[in-house]
Amino acid sequence: MKTRTLGRTGMEISELVLGAGWVGGLFLDQDRETMARTLDRAVSAGVSWIDTAQKYGDGASERNVGELVRQLPPDGRPGISTKVSLDRGRSENIASQIDRAIDGSLDRLGLDRVALYQLHNPLAASGDGRHLTPAEVLQRGGVAETLHRLRDDGRIGAVGLTALGETGPLLAVIETGLFDTAQVYYNMLDPSAALPSDTRQTGQGFHGLLDACVAQRMGILNIRVLAAGILATDTRHGREVAVTANADLARETRLAQLLARELGTEHGDRAQTAVRYGLSEERMSCVVLGLAEPDHLELALEAVERGPLPEDVLDRIRHLQQREFDRV
Repeated sequence: MKTRTLGRTGMEISELVLGAGWVGGLFLDQDRETMARTLDRAVSAGVSWIDTAQKYGDGASERNVGELVRQLPPDGRPGISTKVSLDRGRSENIASQIDRAIDGSLDRLGLDRVALYQLHNPLAASGDGRHLTPAEVLQRGGVAETLHRLRDDGRIGAVGLTALGETGPLLAVIETGLFDTAQVYYNMLDPSAALPSDTRQTGQGFHGLLDACVAQRMGILNIRVLAAGILATDTRHGREVAVTANADLARETRLAQLLARELGTEHGDRAQTAVRYGLSEERMSCVVLGLAEPDHLELALEAVERGPLPEDVLDRIRHLQQREFDRV
């Protein structure tokens, strides 16, 4: 498996990263033997990173990941990233919440230090219990300052954010250069993060995010490359969580079916084609993939082995995407 540099952190990260979240669910729902077997197989194939979060299973994912990784030989353990979710409905201030959260995460993971610690909350111009404003991120005693303090005291390595929410506030925070990495939503149903701002698209659109991250030499982790499974199959599993408030599941399903019909299986099954699409964006450091079954890992490894999609196939995908966007 190839590696890519995680932006200015200088860390090398495998092109495929295991996601230990709720949508795939393997590191939450499967028995311990299945989890361990899947992680062993991934590591033996060259996967060097696993991503989890405080909120996945209310800490269960972190506990599982920590226990599983500690069972591996020290020189064969993947890097771990985790994330903090702040509750702005609490009277407790941001710095205190983050301090408690990182100590809880480190305890569950069984670590003294985590390589990458990321803000999980989406951003918006007006905050609420879940969304944070740029001011809350950038102000004195806010998210960025607190994360930098954790880095200085050795509890974390790199500082990251999840680039979800409203595009304007996201760009405002990214352009400060205070974050080392960003998790960016990008897939065949929503390629907007890689597109210029004048490109027509339905939905919110994350136009300009990749360019902004590259300008700050940030590492970029591609999340939701399967669009919560919509690109992989027409069978719904109930975990198709939208990342934007105006997401249109019917439109996304229609486009996914169009892509599957037009592309066929020459480049892999539906999920493999989607993974190869994510790998084709050279500005991405990696593709973070959640799994539901061990067999899904084998399919993903095969897709990674085949590599990025050919340019002529990417051109066909762009044409199909535009056909759908032009319908609106």
